[in-house]
Amino acid sequence: MRKLIFGMNLSVDGYIAAAGGDLGWSEPSDELFAWWLEREQAIGLFLYGRKLWETMNSYWPTGDRQPGATPAEIAFARNWRDTPKVVFSSTLGEVDGNARLVTGDAVAEITRLKAGDGGPMRVGGAALAGAAVRAGLVDEYEVVSHPVLVGGGTPFFTALDSQVNLDLVETRTFPGGVVLTRYETRR
Repeated sequence: MRKLIFGMNLSVDGYIAAAGGDLGWSEPSDELFAWWLEREQAIGLFLYGRKLWETMNSYWPTGDRQPGATPAEIAFARNWRDTPKVVFSSTLGEVDGNARLVTGDAVAEITRLKAGDGGPMRVGGAALAGAAVRAGLVDEYEVVSHPVLVGGGTPFFTALDSQVNLDLVETRTFPGGVVLTRYETRR
């Protein structure tokens, strides 16, 4: 069975994007970017909702060819491009690159993928991840808190139907006061 991981940058008040989709407050330090790169290189399959797919796909397919791209950004772009992706959307007609589109029941497809063989999967996008959390499919949470209050926007966690108990497995502080807390779901 594959492991499903949900992790993103978020503000201390719990948002992954500020109002209007602003992400400027979550600019990673070199050390944090290197940590994300290492984590992403261990992922066998990315699961994206439409909005996160559009954000990632607008930059990373050519991120290694951008002027001034750092070695870490080059490695991240190449890894992102090479890693298979599943995009969940009822409004997109097609996706490109190393991705396939699922327009049906996301929870059923994630359950099917999770039961298969392969490396860990990462779920991203608030609505998609929220559905996976509510279905009890997420095995690990990577909460990367930035020292900012944005006051509203897209929350990291959506409403739950029941309590989810977690075990803390790692904490780490990055430059600029960014704090990682990593949890595993207690089964």
